Amino acid sequence: MSVGVASLVALLIAITLSCTSKINVGLLAIAFAWVIGVYLGHLSTEEIAKGFPGSLFLTLAGVTLLFAIADTNGTLEQLAHRAVRLARGEARALPILFFTIASLISSVGPGAISSVALVAPLAMAIGYRAGVSRFLIALMVANGANAGNLSPVSSVGVIVNTKMAAAGVYGHEWKVWFANFSAHVLVAIAGYLFFGGLRPGKPLAGSDALTGEQALSRKQWSTIGVTLVWILGVVVFKLHVGLSAFAAVSLLVFAGSAEESAVFKRVPWSIIVMVSGMSVLIALLERTGGMDLFAEMLARLSGPTTVNGMIAFVTGVISSYSSTSGVVLPAFLPAVPSLIQKVGGGDPLAVSLSINIGSALVDVSPLSTLGALCVATVTDGAAAKVLFRQLLVWGLSMAVVGAVLCQLFAGVLAGL
Repeated sequence: MSVGVASLVALLIAITLSCTSKINVGLLAIAFAWVIGVYLGHLSTEEIAKGFPGSLFLTLAGVTLLFAIADTNGTLEQLAHRAVRLARGEARALPILFFTIASLISSVGPGAISSVALVAPLAMAIGYRAGVSRFLIALMVANGANAGNLSPVSSVGVIVNTKMAAAGVYGHEWKVWFANFSAHVLVAIAGYLFFGGLRPGKPLAGSDALTGEQALSRKQWSTIGVTLVWILGVVVFKLHVGLSAFAAVSLLVFAGSAEESAVFKRVPWSIIVMVSGMSVLIALLERTGGMDLFAEMLARLSGPTTVNGMIAFVTGVISSYSSTSGVVLPAFLPAVPSLIQKVGGGDPLAVSLSINIGSALVDVSPLSTLGALCVATVTDGAAAKVLFRQLLVWGLSMAVVGAVLCQLFAGVLAGL
């Protein structure tokens, strides 16, 4: 067996295990890269280690540390409570409001998982008291969080833009965000209209919306101020996202805005290891020709005119069971140039957007973290089972919806 074939088999095993087991496939990917690269490919350990994405690791660690501070000291929670006041007295506005809150929180850095973990308990409780369908609230929170998930300063946005740049598709950060945001807005509107968003519901009492709200502390005000300055620096002055985040974290820790040990415990190290480990294995694939074999395998499923829909469907199906940011995006985005070459045509940006959208729309499934977090907020066992089934059907159907949307519009969005 050639090194390229062995590395491709290792990637397929890692993807399969990410769908069927609880093992962190980043660990497995690094082990595969070492064994195959050194003992089959006769590469040095230093050459294997060069595949570790040092810049990406720094960026992910810096961004997640910064928003771990906002999480541990209660800043994000208090901002969410204040946002709820905007819907006081109007239950029909709640789904739209929670979509917006989740999207904004996700956009400015923490990403979709942290956003849903923060917003879902509050949203599901308030929505239920107001007579809004749990299913609708879950759809709006999860889709809202994913809508903002690919902003240039979000941790997942950093992953996507880094992987796209490595594949030669760069300079499209805001187009990446807009395409993903638009797709999630479309499906959220459909969910809102079809599942009772326009029904009046029950009037909201003031206490329902404001339970848990307290005056912002000095620590929370300083967290808000430093974070806003950081976002301004990244967006306007083009500061390095990760390194500037470390500077912001250092300033907040020095000022006593959060306890350092508690902050480090909130960082999703498992996701960072998963992304980094998969990157090491992908680097070996690219070096040994395994990536060309992977692209050739995908190319057999489509042609130049159907590649956008095909890749959206394939990534959607895999992502419904696997980690979108940790497995699907790192595995598929680097394959874009080879895939286009193998199918005989296509727009690299459109294909990349299709991977992003196709893999993200299915994340409402309860088999994915976002859907699971929403189900976990329901204490009534029977109601939780109903919500599980509803989200499962919706999530799996999004693999088809994503394929159709990308087939019709990915090329148009790429050409804007």
